[in-house]
Amino acid sequence: MKVLRSRGPEIFDIELEKDLLAKNKGLAKENRKKFDHSNILAIDIMGSIGSGKTSLIKAILKRLGMGVKVAVIAGDLTTTIDAERIEAEGARVIQVNTGKECHLDANLIRQAIGRMKLDGVKVLFIENVGNLICPGEFPLGAHKRLVVTSVTEGPYTIVKHPYIFREADVIVLNKIDLAKPMKVSIPQLEKDARKINPRIPFIRTNAVKGIGITKVVDALGLKT
Repeated sequence: MKVLRSRGPEIFDIELEKDLLAKNKGLAKENRKKFDHSNILAIDIMGSIGSGKTSLIKAILKRLGMGVKVAVIAGDLTTTIDAERIEAEGARVIQVNTGKECHLDANLIRQAIGRMKLDGVKVLFIENVGNLICPGEFPLGAHKRLVVTSVTEGPYTIVKHPYIFREADVIVLNKIDLAKPMKVSIPQLEKDARKINPRIPFIRTNAVKGIGITKVVDALGLKT
C-alpha cells in the first residue's frame, strides 16, 4: 500500500504556527501563575464528543461534594448544554463558545477566569471542546491533563490519536459496560495506551453509574 505522509505545514504556514503556539504557551504560563497564586488546582479534561467528559465531571463533583468550591469552564462550539448539566451539581460554571475553533486556548481561559468569581475555589475543571487532535497542542495552564475515551469510539482510537494520550497525565476509559456489545477489548486498549504512555494511570469507568470515579479522584490528587 502506498502511503503519503505529511511533512508538516506548508512553508508559508510554519512561522505563523510557531508564533501561535509560542504565544499560547506564554499565556498558559501566566494562567498557571494565577492558579498557583490562588491555590487552585486546575485540570484540563479532553476527549471526543460523546466520550463522557461532562458525565465524568458530574460524577467527580458528586463524589467531592464541594459545591461552589469547585468551578468549571465548559468549552463548546455553540451550545450551553454541558454547562447547564454541570451547573446542576452546584459548581460555579462559565460557558466558553469557540465558534468554529476545535479547542480551547490559553487566551480564552485567561478571559474566562477574569470573568469568574474564584474566591474560595479549590478546584477548577476545564472541559475542552470535543476533539482528540487540536487540544493536545494547546496547553491551558492546567496542572493536570486528563483524556477521556470510550469503548463506543471503537478499538483503534488510542492507536490513531497517540499525541493527545502522550500529553495526558491520566487516561480514563469510559462506558466499559458497553465493551462486549461493541466487541471492543478493554485489555487491548490499555495495552495500546501503555505503549504510548507507559506509566500513566489508566482507569476504567462507567461515569453514569459512578464506577471507577474514586480511582479518578485519587489519580488527580483530589480530596473527597
